[in-house]
Amino acid sequence: MFSKSDPLCVMYTQGMENKQWREFGRTEVIDNTLNPDFVRKFIVDYFFEEKQNLRFDLYDVDSKSPDLSKHDFLGQAFCTLGEIVGSPGSRLEKPLTIGAFSLNSRTGKPMPAVANGGVPGKKCGTIILSAEELSNCRDVATMQFCANKLDKKDFFGKSDPFLVFYRSNEDGTFTICHKTEVMKNTLNPVWQTFSIPVRALCNGDYDRTIKVEVYDWDRDGSHDFIGEFTTSYRELARGQSQFNIYEVVNPKKKMKKKKYVNSGTVTLLSFAVESECTFLDYIKGGTQINFTVAIDFTASNGNPSQSTSLHYMSPYQLNAYALALTAVGEIIQHYDSDKMFPALGFGAKLPPDGRVSHEFPLNGNQENPSCCGIDGILEAYHHSLRTVQLYGPTNFAPVVTHVARTAAAVQDGSQYSVLLIITDGVISDMAQTKEAIVNAAKLPMSIIIIGVGQAEFDAMVELDGDDVRISSRGKLAERDIVQFVPFRDYVDRTGNHVLSMARLARDVLAEIPDQLVSYMKSQGIRPRPPPAAPEPSPPQSPARTPPASPLHTHI
Repeated sequence: MFSKSDPLCVMYTQGMENKQWREFGRTEVIDNTLNPDFVRKFIVDYFFEEKQNLRFDLYDVDSKSPDLSKHDFLGQAFCTLGEIVGSPGSRLEKPLTIGAFSLNSRTGKPMPAVANGGVPGKKCGTIILSAEELSNCRDVATMQFCANKLDKKDFFGKSDPFLVFYRSNEDGTFTICHKTEVMKNTLNPVWQTFSIPVRALCNGDYDRTIKVEVYDWDRDGSHDFIGEFTTSYRELARGQSQFNIYEVVNPKKKMKKKKYVNSGTVTLLSFAVESECTFLDYIKGGTQINFTVAIDFTASNGNPSQSTSLHYMSPYQLNAYALALTAVGEIIQHYDSDKMFPALGFGAKLPPDGRVSHEFPLNGNQENPSCCGIDGILEAYHHSLRTVQLYGPTNFAPVVTHVARTAAAVQDGSQYSVLLIITDGVISDMAQTKEAIVNAAKLPMSIIIIGVGQAEFDAMVELDGDDVRISSRGKLAERDIVQFVPFRDYVDRTGNHVLSMARLARDVLAEIPDQLVSYMKSQGIRPRPPPAAPEPSPPQSPARTPPASPLHTHI
C-alpha cells in the first residue's frame, strides 16, 4: 500500500515423464522495487536435443515464511531453455501474465489465481532471462619439444626416444595425459607439435606438477627409461626461454654414479594457448540454424484416405510424419529468429499436368517454399496430401542438393542448415545421394533422416556413416553429417507419444552441435562477439535472503 513490491523469482523445471513441475531454486528478495535485477544465478545442464521446459513465478514477499502461498503472486512466464539460448545474445524477454489459474507451488496443480493474490488476465510486466555457458577451462595448449644429447640405449644404434606426460592428482599419484610419437635412431630428437586441453594437462590448476618421462622405444614393449623432469603449466606458458630447458634425470643413475650430471636435456621450442569454441559460443554470437523439412510422397505410403496409410490424417492423433516433424521442429525452431522454414515434398505427381517432382514446395509457392512455424509446415503438408498424387520413386539427391545450394550461399558462419528427411521406403538414387552428401559435407549443413513404416532401412544406415565414412567416386566425405533413426524404435505401446517423441528428438539432434562446431573449426571460423548487453537497471534497494524452502535448503 505504502511502498512498491519486494520481488522474489522462483524457477521450476518440468519432468519429461510425469510432466510435474519441481522447484529448482529461488532468487534473493529485493526490497521496494518494481524493476529488480536479481543476482543469484541458476546452474542447469543444457541439452540442445531436448525440450527443457522452464517456469518462472514472481512473488511479492510479505514475510519470512517459506510457504509461497503466504505471499502475493505477481505473475509467471513459461519458456524452454533452448528458447533462451537461441534468442539474440541468449537474452529472452517474456511478458508476465496471470491466467484464470496459477499453479500451486507445492503440488503443481492449478488453483484460482485470485486465491494467490493475482488478478486473472492482468499483464504484470516483463521478465528478462539471459543464459551464459560456464567456461570450465576450455583452453587448449599447443606445444613442441626437442631434446639434446639423450643417453644411448640401443646396442647397435642410438635411441628411439619418446615423451610421456603425466598430470598430478590430489592424492599425489600421476595420470598419463599425453604420449608423443617415437623418433627413430637419434639422441637429438625434435618431436612434432601437439595440442592438449589444459584441463587434461593440469585440471585447470596452473601450478600443479606435470611430470614428463623420456623413454627409448623397444619393439617388444619393454621400453627403456632414460630419465624424467617436472614442470607446471605456469612454467610452460612462459614459452621458449632459459626457464624451459629441462635436465633429464635418471634417479637410479644419480644414486649410483657420483659424477652423473644428467641423461640429456629437453627444450620447449614453442607454446601457444587458445580457447576452444563451443556450440553455444556460435549461437550466442548470432549463428542461425536454418531448418528445412522434406517429406516422402511416394505411393508406398498407401492411400492417404485409408487408415492403413502412413499419411492417414486421423481426427484423433497425428500420423508418424507429423509426430516426427513436430518432435524435431519444436526444438530446433528456437534457433531461427524468423521462424520461416522451407518445406519440400518428393516422389509425387503434381497438378495440373501430373509431372513427377522430387523437390516441390508443400505450400505450392515455387518462389518461396517457406512456411510460418511448425504449424505452418503441418498445414502445408496436409494441403499437399489433398492436392498431389502419391507416386515415386524415392529420390533424396534433389532435396539434399536444394538445401546444399542454400548452405553454399552463406559460408561465413552466420548460418547453418539442417535438413530433416522423413521417408518410408528404400532409396532409389543411392549413388546420386551419396555424391550429394559428400559434396554437402564441405558446407555448413547437417542431414537428419527418420524412417517411418516397416521397410528395411539398410541403405539409410550406410548413409549415416557412423561405422564407415560415406564416399562417392573414391572421395570420402570430409565430415559425418548424416544421422538416421527408424521411427518404429520410438513407438510407445502405451500411447505415450510425448515421452517417445522426446526420445526421438534427443537421438536425432544429439550430433548437431558437434557437427556445427566441426564445420566452423574446419573453416577456421571463430564465433562472433555476442550483441552488446543493454544498459544496467537503475540502483535498487539492497537484497535480503529469501525464505528458505524446507525441501530445497541446499539451494
